[in-house]
Amino acid sequence: MTTRATNQADVIPLRPLPTAADPAPQAPPREPLWRDLVGEVLRRERRAQGRTLKDVSEASRISMAYLSEVERGRKEASSEVLAAAAQALGLSLADVLALAGELFRLSQARDRNAGASRTGRRRSGPERGPKTAASGTVRLAA
Repeated sequence: MTTRATNQADVIPLRPLPTAADPAPQAPPREPLWRDLVGEVLRRERRAQGRTLKDVSEASRISMAYLSEVERGRKEASSEVLAAAAQALGLSLADVLALAGELFRLSQARDRNAGASRTGRRRSGPERGPKTAASGTVRLAA
């Protein structure tokens, strides 16, 4: 054997390479971040109660700027901050967790339905999604 032949290796792909007959691979749905889910729960609950950021900020003793960042999913709040915000909204951390789980399930169902409509498959049966307000927001019940 020559030196050149001994330095070569066979490359074995981890996944078979796509062929022209194969459909394009679908990426798995992206999991939402915890901070996005929690922030959305806090924002929806605050708005459902008709309260302002300033009002909840004062009641929770969290700065208005920081609370806004938490609601928008820009900051990963500590459990103490989440507990204070939840308490100011009349919720427990368990309530926030349950609402975040429900929001996650709704987003997963929406992603599955969007994937089915992109591939041309139709859902059978009546529409079973959550009722939305005129603004397009989904209200969650505790």
